Amino acid sequence: MDHIQKKQRVGLLVPSSNTTQEPEFSAQLPASVSLHVTRLALASVDPDSTLKIVEELEKESRKLADADVDVIVLAATAPSTRMGKGYDAQLIKRIEDATGKRATTAATAMMEAFAAMGVSRVALAAPWASQTNGVVAAFLQAHGIEVVSQVAMEVTRNNDIGRLVPRTAFDHGLLADRPAADAIFLACGNWWTASITEALEARVGKPVLSTNNMAIWAVLRMLGGHASVPGFGRLLRDMPGVPTLATGRAA
Repeated sequence: MDHIQKKQRVGLLVPSSNTTQEPEFSAQLPASVSLHVTRLALASVDPDSTLKIVEELEKESRKLADADVDVIVLAATAPSTRMGKGYDAQLIKRIEDATGKRATTAATAMMEAFAAMGVSRVALAAPWASQTNGVVAAFLQAHGIEVVSQVAMEVTRNNDIGRLVPRTAFDHGLLADRPAADAIFLACGNWWTASITEALEARVGKPVLSTNNMAIWAVLRMLGGHASVPGFGRLLRDMPGVPTLATGRAA
């Protein structure tokens, strides 16, 4: 078998009970990019757990820095939106100060992706509890994004979320969709979404943006040199840039 040279390295901070992000990231990252993972303790997607998960942020980020990764991403929507507007920037600073590496979060990637796709109104679908949906919706609204509808499956144990079949993401995305929504947002990095993104986009005629595809898009933009990742929806296929006024991290 031919050796595939890995020219860039991504460090992923993943909730300890997450079983979806590693395979989804591996499937969607270009062959020249390697994935390196460490875990932060979380068993359930509840208010206490999504706050406590970041207690280990510096310690686990330093382990990724030991692998000389090029960028570190906390690709967890609920934890990175947990304390409202500006919290994601605090988490990024903690990672970067601890490691000297560039970093981003799911929340940051989400806002940058919405700006890049011209999205100001979203339909929110998620597998977790309505309470968590409310936290994410409040974060979006604080940034000027209107949540026109939202649905939640009320599954809180993260291992159970990871066992949900991709069809649940397709069906609940459809359930959440409204004509007024610019895009469907499939929230939660432990929800299988990669395999249904293009089919759902074809069905609704608008972008389908997930926690994982937005995090991967943001990481690839930070790495540079990646024009398109086809097969996983418009965002990764088109690799749009972020309007300069939308974020201080725009390129």
